Amino acid sequence: MNTESHSQLAAFIWSVADLLRGDFKQSQYGRIILPFTLLRRLECVLEPTKADVLRAAREHQAKPDAVREKLLLRAAVQPFFNASKLTLGSLSDTQTADDLMSYVQSFSQDAREIFEHFEFEGFVQQLAANNLLYQVVQRFAAIDMSPQRLSNYGMGLVFEELIRKFAESSNETAGEHFTPRDIVHLTTSLVLTGQDDKLRPHRIVTVYDPTAGTGGFLSESDEYVQEVSQEVTVSLHGQELNPESYAICKADMLIKGQAVEQIKLGNTLSDDQLAGQHFDFMLSNPPFGVEWKKVQKQVTDEHNHKGYDGRFGPGLPRVSDGSLLFLMHLVSKMRSRQEGGSRIGIILNGSPLFTGGAGSGESEIRRYLLQHDLVEAIVGLPTDLFYNTGIATYVWILSNHKPAERRGQVQLINATGRASKMRKSLGSKRQFVADRDIEEIVRLYGACQESEESKLFPVEAFGYRRITVERPLRLNFQASPERLARLDDEKPLQKLAEGEREAIKAACATLDPEQVFTNRDAFIKALKAALKAELKQERLKVGAPVQKAILNALSERDPEADICLDKTGNPEPDSGLRDNENVPLDESVFDYVEREVRPHVPDAWIDEEKRDPLDGRIGIVGFEIPFNRHFYQFTPPRPLEEIDADLKACTDRIKQMIEELSA
Repeated sequence: MNTESHSQLAAFIWSVADLLRGDFKQSQYGRIILPFTLLRRLECVLEPTKADVLRAAREHQAKPDAVREKLLLRAAVQPFFNASKLTLGSLSDTQTADDLMSYVQSFSQDAREIFEHFEFEGFVQQLAANNLLYQVVQRFAAIDMSPQRLSNYGMGLVFEELIRKFAESSNETAGEHFTPRDIVHLTTSLVLTGQDDKLRPHRIVTVYDPTAGTGGFLSESDEYVQEVSQEVTVSLHGQELNPESYAICKADMLIKGQAVEQIKLGNTLSDDQLAGQHFDFMLSNPPFGVEWKKVQKQVTDEHNHKGYDGRFGPGLPRVSDGSLLFLMHLVSKMRSRQEGGSRIGIILNGSPLFTGGAGSGESEIRRYLLQHDLVEAIVGLPTDLFYNTGIATYVWILSNHKPAERRGQVQLINATGRASKMRKSLGSKRQFVADRDIEEIVRLYGACQESEESKLFPVEAFGYRRITVERPLRLNFQASPERLARLDDEKPLQKLAEGEREAIKAACATLDPEQVFTNRDAFIKALKAALKAELKQERLKVGAPVQKAILNALSERDPEADICLDKTGNPEPDSGLRDNENVPLDESVFDYVEREVRPHVPDAWIDEEKRDPLDGRIGIVGFEIPFNRHFYQFTPPRPLEEIDADLKACTDRIKQMIEELSA
């Protein structure tokens, strides 16, 4: 059966939706068509051994469930069985719903569980209530999906076409669980290209997707391996949060004859059901910009208590975007280099590249990935590729077993111009990456050369030290009426009894209102003398907080004033003039300040107390990947004469129109 025939069969199966119009929403069609397609395929696959299974079911009726299940699986010669005499074609037209559910309940556990997650019984009851169930059952019973007509691979193509139609019909949410096929193909090709050593005959390779969705990455990786190598067994593993997507993923795999035991349901971040396992290849398209508040306690506890022995040792991103948590989760599942290492392909939006300054969770995660030389390449994709968002996206390729020529380097590939327009938009998806462009992107990646679309950078190029640059505090002091009025705003003075407060204000007022002090020590001396003289008879003592409040009220910044010194005789920093500078990681912070800062502010200095917690050196280390900056091309503005000529032509045209109107 060729690809066109597969599309025709998928279209024919989907045409059952014509029966559902009016009684069901368009977004529900797939929830009925997909489980019925699965049911019919399983029935056709089991037909040759059905009599053997029914005989075994009678013989082993009294045995414990676990033993009986194994014996029936052996009789079926498949990874699933059905122990019912019924078929879709033999269901009663009077009690169709009861018969159908009895039939489904007779499947082995893995298959039965899929129908439960489709919430199949609820839709069966709805179909029955609308007098549609028997018609739908008859329509599916008439479709030949036997392995003789349709191989597992062919059936997989048909089912994927149905999944795509379902994603299109409910595209307001499809992007959360369904990655467009072109993006799946590109990412898989990037991760698996050049991996001939791992894909040698008789090898078993493991593939994992922690956000499996409907299983696109798992299917594509299996197909890719089967195409490029002989006799390689692909063991697929995944976990998915959404029960319906999980059911579709398992159904797709069952239809293709793949084992489904390693596909799990649950939240990967809070409940990793494949904990402790490591994989050869990992592929993922986690949800973009989705907050992780629901699992915050479990993730934070793992970070705090397990540290680097857990998945989130380097740090945690802000709660509003959990993308980098999925990336760290994948890194934790890499095989050691001695075991051949692992490769990861993950699709992320732009924020993981640069969000968060030095010392933030995001920056510390990037630092860990880059300093451990795990990032091999980042590919910038065109916009408008996904069903539910048109934002810019990037494919990160990571490896802990880089070839020698890539060590210590990161390749950035700008593929933003490699888009083809869709004939018809699907939600936000207006563009796709054509096969020829996928091949070219993979070629650019494989060549690992500098070009207009490809740049190579040493890891350190993305690092910097954020230093704190201080400048001295310079204040003048004056007991002018305007400044004396500010004393009432100072909290330490407000806390005093009224009599004390008024006495202090009166003492300050004895200072010469015209005299401006440009030296703090000189003013403090004059102030203390005035306070002592005036408050002697009141027997009042002025404490340090009150004195500080008086100095605050009567001072103003003055670049011409003397530097204020602290108790050790060193210049006191002015918090209002404090600034941060990002110094490239491979440069001396002192050389940088001499060259970039001192020529403009000669009295500046570095706060040497602010040191990086990991390496103990001056300045907090940060990492960011300013992808677009590296591919930015300056376009000079047009010459003024050209702009003037355009404006003149425009005003002349307006004048002519006015003249025509008034004529």
